[in-house]
Amino acid sequence: MNEDLNKKIDGYIKNIPSLSTTLSKVLEICNNPKASPADLNHIISLDPVLVGRVLKLINSAYYGLAVTSMVKAITMLGINTVKNLALSSAIIGSLNRKGTQGLNSEGYWRHSLCVGVAAKIIARKRGVDPKLHEEYFAAGLLHDIGKIPLNVVLPREYLLTIKSADTGKVSLVRTEAEYLGVTHNEVGARVFRAWRIEGALEDAVIHHHNAADYTGKHTDLLYNVMAANYFASLMEIGFAGDCHPEKPAPLVWKTLGISGDLFEDIRPVVDEEVAKAQIFLNL
Repeated sequence: MNEDLNKKIDGYIKNIPSLSTTLSKVLEICNNPKASPADLNHIISLDPVLVGRVLKLINSAYYGLAVTSMVKAITMLGINTVKNLALSSAIIGSLNRKGTQGLNSEGYWRHSLCVGVAAKIIARKRGVDPKLHEEYFAAGLLHDIGKIPLNVVLPREYLLTIKSADTGKVSLVRTEAEYLGVTHNEVGARVFRAWRIEGALEDAVIHHHNAADYTGKHTDLLYNVMAANYFASLMEIGFAGDCHPEKPAPLVWKTLGISGDLFEDIRPVVDEEVAKAQIFLNL
């Protein structure tokens, strides 16, 4: 990769506000299997903005409830939902949403939201433990986060990269590697590493275009996100610059135990859930 480009990307990532102390504590508590809603409330109550987001979510049309107690809200939402709400809203809120030349911000966020929702629904259809569904949602929502620094740092070049991928009828990630010398997977990994976010979410960011090279322990979530990403592109729900996405390898479908036929079945549910889940992007 061009050294000047490398510095620009690192400079942009460095200037993105780091995760707050409150959020770091939230993640720490949520990763403790013995944590309780009361433990989580103790930390969240110190952050008025996060309190507002949790209460707005539980009282939104998405859940249709009327709750004013934080402990009750956390109990009803579930610790994983609160964790991923906090993480997703913090990351999305800290990044530049302004549309530049390459990506249309509305199309990008709709694609990301669709992948999150589809990942969660596919996981549900496959019988994945419900406690893990929100992690699948967050991984899908954030899988393309590396496109944002590229779009902001290289607006003209990224637009040309997207156009070249379309003209050549090849995937965007291949064209990024050829024209820019870096892919959105790699840039997304750098964002997450700067924030010290590891595990399944990081793996989804790094490997959602290269299942064959993956040797980690989050195969199910990764493959699930890959299928959801292909669904969003195939169904043209939102747009994140990839006009000719590569179909996931046969290994992905075989491991998940599904086929592309599932897509038509889940489309109405995904459309409905995407409309409801806009709350996650409007907090």
